[in-house]
Amino acid sequence: MSRIQIPIDILTSRLNMGERFQNFRSGSIANRFSNLRPLSEFFDLKRLSKPENFAEAQSRVNYNLGHFSSNYAVVFVMLCIYALLTNPWLLFDIVFVVAGMWFIGKLDGRDLEIGQHRFTTSQLYTGLYVVAIPIGLFSSPFLTVMWLIGASGLVIIGHASLMDKPIDEAFSGEAV
Repeated sequence: MSRIQIPIDILTSRLNMGERFQNFRSGSIANRFSNLRPLSEFFDLKRLSKPENFAEAQSRVNYNLGHFSSNYAVVFVMLCIYALLTNPWLLFDIVFVVAGMWFIGKLDGRDLEIGQHRFTTSQLYTGLYVVAIPIGLFSSPFLTVMWLIGASGLVIIGHASLMDKPIDEAFSGEAV
């Protein structure tokens, strides 16, 4: 039985996703957020309109993903924070694992002694995982990630397709 292979390049080439992700990886965080567009431009209700056809929607998405890329990154971070705050079990599990790893790392390989009991680092890691994995499974991280993908895709692609290009950009591609 042969495996089904989805050609990702064909799917992403229409939106130039490879270039967008390459630009995202190459820059620093400060450089990434240096070109945040003002909220008045990002929420300009005068430029919201329904695209006439798919080609126009695709053109708007291509333009707006580049133009508002930092704003869309902020929207994604805000949705991540919202997802963690509305899923307290997942937030607790992440904080528990990070704090446990930090505490075990502070021991510098020494054993933890509490009264007459002595715990090695491997026992501490095992105890951490025995507690964290069931809580992590109970907190449904897969559902949270799927919600995050859907919500950010809907908000970002929806905004990018409904936000019309500025007048000077709309006519810059036409031949005179």
